[in-house]
Amino acid sequence: MENSTGPGSGSKVTINNPADIIVIVGYFLMVISVGIWSMFRTNRSTVGGYFLAGRTMTWWPVGASLFASNIGSGHFVGLAGTGAASGIAVGGFEWNALFIVLLLGWLFVPVYLTAGVITMPQYLKKRFGGGRISLYLSVISLFLYIFTKISVDMFSGAVFIQQALGWNIYVAVIALLAITALYTVTGGLAALMYTDTVQTFVIITGAFVLAAFSFVEVGGYGALLERYPSAVPGTRTSLDPQRYNISERCYTPRPDAFRLLRDPASGDLPWPGVLFGIAIVGSWYWCTDQVIVQRCLAARSLTHVKAGCIMCGYLKLLPMFLMVFPGMISRVLYPEEVGCVVPEVCKEVCGTEVGCSNIAYPKLVVSIMPRGLRGLMLAVMLAALMSSLASIFNSSSTLFTMDIWTRLRPQARDRELMIVGRVWVLCIVAVSICWIPVVQAAQSGQLFDYIQSVTSYLAPPITAVFFLAVFVKRVNEPGAFWGLIGGLAMGLCRMAPEFAFGSGSCLFPSNCPSVVCGVHYLYFAVLLFFCTAALVVIVSGCTPAVPDKHLHRLVFSLRHSKEPREDLDREEEERGRNARREEEEKNTFKMEEGEGEGRPLQGRQTQSCIGRLIGWFCGVSSAQAPEPSEQEVEEAANQMPDISEDPLWKHVVNANGIIMMTVAVFMWGYYA
Repeated sequence: MENSTGPGSGSKVTINNPADIIVIVGYFLMVISVGIWSMFRTNRSTVGGYFLAGRTMTWWPVGASLFASNIGSGHFVGLAGTGAASGIAVGGFEWNALFIVLLLGWLFVPVYLTAGVITMPQYLKKRFGGGRISLYLSVISLFLYIFTKISVDMFSGAVFIQQALGWNIYVAVIALLAITALYTVTGGLAALMYTDTVQTFVIITGAFVLAAFSFVEVGGYGALLERYPSAVPGTRTSLDPQRYNISERCYTPRPDAFRLLRDPASGDLPWPGVLFGIAIVGSWYWCTDQVIVQRCLAARSLTHVKAGCIMCGYLKLLPMFLMVFPGMISRVLYPEEVGCVVPEVCKEVCGTEVGCSNIAYPKLVVSIMPRGLRGLMLAVMLAALMSSLASIFNSSSTLFTMDIWTRLRPQARDRELMIVGRVWVLCIVAVSICWIPVVQAAQSGQLFDYIQSVTSYLAPPITAVFFLAVFVKRVNEPGAFWGLIGGLAMGLCRMAPEFAFGSGSCLFPSNCPSVVCGVHYLYFAVLLFFCTAALVVIVSGCTPAVPDKHLHRLVFSLRHSKEPREDLDREEEERGRNARREEEEKNTFKMEEGEGEGRPLQGRQTQSCIGRLIGWFCGVSSAQAPEPSEQEVEEAANQMPDISEDPLWKHVVNANGIIMMTVAVFMWGYYA
């Protein structure tokens, strides 16, 4: 362990002792071993096996994977940073999820299962027909993945690496991306869900250890309540009054720091926005986002889906105590660095002038953890970073392959889809690496606020369309499409000026006109949701309704219907099957012609050992399953998806859902 000083970074402790390195290496070996083990357990050469783990997952890997996919390094850095800056209100984003995951398991997943889809755009395509809505959702989802999720995880991982290791950011991040892409490409969703289960255990264990050290260091919860209001930096006393006119509110902790629900007009997170705005943004993430829903679709039954959602809900109680409170403790222990307000000082401490609250969690790790445990915490951060990135890689691969590539190449067979899915992961890795300097240049003062504000401008229209698609039969394709376009236009009208003028800081407020940027982003999310819903309903009411024969098992009220369904996208699927059948016949003819000329077997059988090894490693089989006949397709379409549940276990998970809601209401009431 040694002190190292670099320009713009201040003095920090680097992790370079044998105990920490052994822990980190051991962690990587464990993750890689679990990934390899899962490769041998699952069928990775089919679409269902690679993208949905063969629909064989039980409730505990489903719940653990939901939690690990959600808790990225952005949570550790962002939640702790916002907690250090403004208190516990940011925990409302986490506790709101306890109610939303119940909507996912009880209301949305049953419809997705009976619809028989792999991706969310596929569901909208079956529900509304046409191709423009599913294409829009695929593109906007990939946009959100790259510019919010990947960028945030990359930035937060870079912050931690800067504080803890002193490594070159590019080398460290590229290495992480390479390892993450490796087990994403080779293992598919099953590998991700098993490694997520291991990483959930690592994340929770390490975070508990750090939280315990933090509370001991500060003197307990009572001492935190007493000391946080006075955690102000001393450097403000040496300011040049001609240069800065710093208001007291810029460096003094908020008086409502320990309140979850804050003033609706002056609060940084006003309580109507916390209760309703977060619910809308959360419903987009938990109920319609590919990353989350894909894990539920991989479960072996609806009961396992519900149990996994409950497990995830209970785990979502923890971030308040494991991330938000430690962030506040970090400000108490290191007010000069975590709470800095002078731009020159902040630049020296963390490399950015708008504030250093984002270093709250990494600062605790490198300052109060002993050797070995410091390596464990780095492993925790790497686990969070890698699990969330891997989830994004896999889900974006699914979206691109199943919703965009099949549109470009309707004749594509399973083998081609498997290869395209893996190549797309590599493309996402390349984009992520290229995005690093952009993220470094755009360091916002509070990372979590950046995430939520961007999603508040883009996600509510998607939430509105999914809610209406699942629960209102009268909604049709023109209504949904123009609702999405109108909502996107409204969101961009708010987002573009805010990014053009900048979000500003307490010291240098933004010049964005208050008529545009004066409305809190959570209030804007509520407004955008209802405006989109109204537009969808109005346009749908002015255009013909979708007959029930196209809606069986695609809406909540018809989820148990036994009537045969005529899919609106049936003609397009038939064209794709015909194109694949023609491609297969063409290839068969070429092979027969080659055999007649005496050249076939040598060319095919002498496929290099390296080629076969790579094919096995990536789970891509050279043998193609024959294209199903029209009769087989018809039989498969008439086969009803099973969402039945064992009565005993159904009552058990329902009772646990009620208990979890009771716990959530108590926690909200206690900290409100």
